[in-house]
Parts: sequence; structure tokens; C-alpha cells
Amino acid sequence: MNVNEIKEVKALLSTPKNIVIVPHRNPDGDAIGASLAMYHYLKNKGHRATVVSPNDYPSFLKWLPDTEEVFKFDTQNRQSKSCIEEASIIFLLDFNALHRVGSDMQNTLEDYKGTFIMIDHHQQPDDIATYLYSDVSICSTCQMVYHFLEKLEDVNSINADIANCLYAGIMTDTGSFRFPSTTSTTHRIVAELIDRGAENAKIHNNVYDTNSYGRLQLLGRALSNLVVIENLKTAYITLSQQELNEFKYEKGDTEGVVNYALSLEDVIFAVIFIEDVEQQIIKISLRSKGSFSVNKFSREHFDGGGHDNAAGGKSLLSMEATISNFLSVLPNYKNELINSYEA
Repeated sequence: MNVNEIKEVKALLSTPKNIVIVPHRNPDGDAIGASLAMYHYLKNKGHRATVVSPNDYPSFLKWLPDTEEVFKFDTQNRQSKSCIEEASIIFLLDFNALHRVGSDMQNTLEDYKGTFIMIDHHQQPDDIATYLYSDVSICSTCQMVYHFLEKLEDVNSINADIANCLYAGIMTDTGSFRFPSTTSTTHRIVAELIDRGAENAKIHNNVYDTNSYGRLQLLGRALSNLVVIENLKTAYITLSQQELNEFKYEKGDTEGVVNYALSLEDVIFAVIFIEDVEQQIIKISLRSKGSFSVNKFSREHFDGGGHDNAAGGKSLLSMEATISNFLSVLPNYKNELINSYEA
């Protein structure tokens, strides 16, 4: 955003408006944290703000302040569409293309005639927003929301609710501040959020220390399914729908499981393949260390994308065919995999 665009956004937000905030489908901590932080900020400024999520999100994020006010587009369709139709501004947070919200909600947003403001840190954003704040070097959309408030010269409006939401998003998207995208600026912002009321120990406990028995059992099955391809420095995990059902899978139970594969010594590329019978797809999460770009790999083979070291994708094939396809293309990247380095 340039100086003139910031002035225009400040003018737009200077009087009360109906505003909708939209995260991507299957929102993670960064997406829902950014959305609820923006919700609290706008609400405190006198706007009528509503978060409309494409669908539900994990229970370990439902302690966030005012999470019960979030509409789910898939189950609260009429209310969600009404909010979108009445909105004069829609914030698109933590995604860069409308297909990331799912086809039904995508159609609704494509019909929208008002102002889109996109804040996102993923690569290659689509040209859909009236105002775009995009920076792939920043670790999380929650950190970008903080910078957005800086640009509005309104950081002092951050209260404890906003601070808790932003901290949660930054913490989860940086892997508890261990990824290379975590900068000294990130740590300074986190310190400021703690000073403004973010309960860092409580947030970590709420997100990471509230596992169900079934989730830990599912993790055990995932690790037993782990396959390592030593000569390509690659590891992958599979989870079938039957296995998910066996351990009473709930949304969010597979969050972060792919990182266990990446934690193996000498592995620089990790993938998890998860069968989703309802959507008739294989959901894919990809992670890497060093210079190997999973964003590029996912875009080329699995209709996905994201960041260089963290991306998502999908396959319309069966699990067996998806794995076969993955194993057939993997050797083409041998030089990149062998010569990748840990940053």
C-alpha cells in the first residue's frame, strides 16, 4: 500500500460502516487470529463488523475472544450472504485468491460490488482487491495486521483482546517463533503485544496443550505410516479416511503432524496426504527446509501453493494414485533436494 492508498483507507474507515472480514477455508491460527483482531479493532471504532468464515475451525482456537460471533458460511449460509450483501467493505485476510474460500462462497464474493481490502503474505496474489497489502517476507498475516494499524497510525488502539488474537496468529504461523521468517521485528511486536495484554503462556497452553486422547492416538498412527526416502531427503505420511474415523477425527487434529516428518535428521522435504471422502480429494500439506520451494512443487503438481517452505495442495486421484504420482515426479527434483540447505 502506498501513502495515497493508506489515506484513502483511513478516509473509508473514518465513519461507521458495515464491514465483513473473511479468512480462508479451514482457517488456521493466523487466519482466525487476524480476522478476530480486525473484528475487535473495527468494532471498537464504531463499525458494524462481522467475521464470516467459509467453514469451522479447530476447537483449540475457540478460546479466542468473541469466537462465538463468527458466522460459518457453509452452515449459516443465509446469514452469511446477508452480511456480505450489506457490507460496504470486505477484508480478505490470509489468502490471495478467491478459490481459497470454496466454490459457493467464491461465487458470492465474485458477485460483490463493494470494496475489497486484502492483507496477505502468500506469493502471487490475484488482482481482486481494491486495496492490496501484500508482503511475502512477513511471517504471518497477524504481523501484517499490526503493521496495517501502524500505517493507520493507530497501534495505540490495540487492547488485550486484539493483542491475544495477534499473538496467537504470529505464534502458530512461526512454529512458536522458530521458522526463518521470524525476525527481530517479529519479536519486538510480540513484546509489544505482551505489554498490551497478550497472555503468552496461556495462549501457548490453549493451542498446544489441549490434545484429546483421540488426537494423540491419531498422531501415533500417522507416525507409524511415516515413509522416508533417504536418497531424496524426503519423508511422507498418509492418513486414510478410515484411520481418521477410527480415532474420531475432529477438525484440527492433523494440524502440525507434517512437521514431525520434517524434524527427521537429513530430511528437508516433508509431505502429509490426508484422505477427505466428503470433498472427494486428498488434502496435501508440504513443508521444507532451506532452498527447496514447496510452493513451486505444489503449484506444479498439486493445484496448490503458499510459501517457499510451507504450502498446501490437493489431488483428485485416489490415495494410491496420488502417492504413485508423487513418487514418479519426486526424482525430477533430486538436484534441488540434495543441494538444498537449512537456512
